[in-house]
Parts: sequence; structure tokens; C-alpha cells
Amino acid sequence: MRLVNLHPSRRAAVALGALPFIVLLLAYIFGSNLRLAANPNDKLLPAPSTIGSSIKQYAAQEDARSGQVLLWFDTFASVKRIGIALLISAAIGLVLGVVIGTLPVLSASLNGFITIVSMIPPLAVLPILFIVLGLGETAKITLIVVGITPVIVRDLAQRCRELPFEQLIKAQTLGANSWQLIFRVVLPQVWPRLIDSMRLSLGSAWLFLIAAEAIASTEGLGYRIFLVRRYLAMDVILPYVVWITLLAFLTDWALRLLRRTACPWIE
Repeated sequence: MRLVNLHPSRRAAVALGALPFIVLLLAYIFGSNLRLAANPNDKLLPAPSTIGSSIKQYAAQEDARSGQVLLWFDTFASVKRIGIALLISAAIGLVLGVVIGTLPVLSASLNGFITIVSMIPPLAVLPILFIVLGLGETAKITLIVVGITPVIVRDLAQRCRELPFEQLIKAQTLGANSWQLIFRVVLPQVWPRLIDSMRLSLGSAWLFLIAAEAIASTEGLGYRIFLVRRYLAMDVILPYVVWITLLAFLTDWALRLLRRTACPWIE
């Protein structure tokens, strides 16, 4: 049997999916034991017990200075920022993507501008945002919006252009005007693509959020990572990185579930 036709069973697929994580965990434990055997004070690869103690301290105990349970306090701050930014980016991306992809006049006017904006490195404009908008929440959320919205716009515009031209002609033959075309022909086929675009933008959104929090913030997951790095506190940094990854995965899973529930026809 050819490999391209070899499909694992459900249990085998779960086992194969878990295999890389098990290998990575075993490699970490092996490397940690080697380094700690050579130097018990080594901080690069802390022992799992040390990481467990730090997780307990940050996730279950109140900080003596702030009175907050730091992991949940930081998580709430970061999730709020990225959630607001994703909603704003999705709304702007949907409107601009659809009108650019379906209305030739607006496409001629805005397509080149959006293309140029999408090429600007968002982190390069971060100092400008802090100068213009200050160091508060607005600048951090704006950075994420600036970073991912042009990509969503271009993706949705391309999806609109890929729609079969016969559908548009048939709708117009039946008497549909421009707005009816958009709402009854284009939008139903664009909703799934919007969710997919948001899923693909999650990694970039977290990158921009952590960069903004690292430079100017007093709370957040990115802020905490860059705060403790001066002490080489890998027992704090590693759990925070894993937690950020888990949050991003759960967000992706929720969007995938939303796509399957709200747009069942696309499956």
C-alpha cells in the first residue's frame, strides 16, 4: 500500500499526535538532569519540580506586593486586549475585504493602499503609536489591529474575487441590486473565510501583543515574561510560554467550532 493511502485509526492518530510532545518532554527532562548534575544551580533548564513550585506560586497564591494571583491577573489583561483587537480587525477586515473584492471602483481606489499598508512592519510603527496614542491600552490594541487587519482584508478580497462569476450574473438576472448581491451571495460564502483568516492571524496577534506588553505595560503575559527574564527565571518563563500557546490553541479550537456551527454548509 502506498503511504499516501495509509490512514491511521482514530486511536493511532491520537497516539501519533501525542508522540512529538512526549519526545520533547523526555528530551527536556534528560537535558535538565544532565545540566543539574553538572551544576545544581543551573537556571537554563530547571527541574520539573522547580517549575511546578513556580506554577503553584503564580497560579494559586496571591502576590505579596499586589495582592493579585499573577497568572490569572496577567491572563485577563492579555486576553482582553487580544479579544478586543480581534473583533475590531474582523469587523474592519470584513467590510473592506468585501467592498474591495466586489466593487471595482473601490477596488481601484483602495486595493493598492491596503497592499502597501500590509507591507509595513507593525513593530516598526510601535514607537509612533506610543508617541501618538500614549502608553495605555489604545496603543497596544491598535498595534494588533494594524498588524493583522490588512492581511484579513486582502484575504477576504481575494476570496470575493474567486467566487464564480456565473453566480453574480445569475443573481443580477433575477433582479438583485449591488447590496443584495453582497448580502445574499457574497457574504454567506465569505463568513467561513473570515473565521479562517482570524485563525491564521492568531500567531501574529500574540506576537504583537507580547511586544507591546514587553515595552510598556504593568500587567500581561508578555510583561511578566520580560520582567522575570532579568533574573533568568526560566521556571517562570517556560510555564508562561506554554500557557500562551495553550490559550492560542484554545482560541483556534473555538474559532474552528464556530466555523463548523455557524457555517455548516462549508463542511
